[in-house]
Amino acid sequence: MQEYEDLKALVNEIEADINKAEGGNKAAGTRVRKQMQKVKQAAQLLRNRILEIRSSQ
Repeated sequence: MQEYEDLKALVNEIEADINKAEGGNKAAGTRVRKQMQKVKQAAQLLRNRILEIRSSQ
């Protein structure tokens, strides 16, 4: 399922910035927050796709 793969890719992409943000890098923290918004949107798309699959059965 492509939506799930997209979500996993987004989460994997932010790992380095999360580590930098933990170290006190404010710019990395900003990037993480922006990327987490994309994760939220991707999760919603996946949720809707699952509902579509369930409804079609």
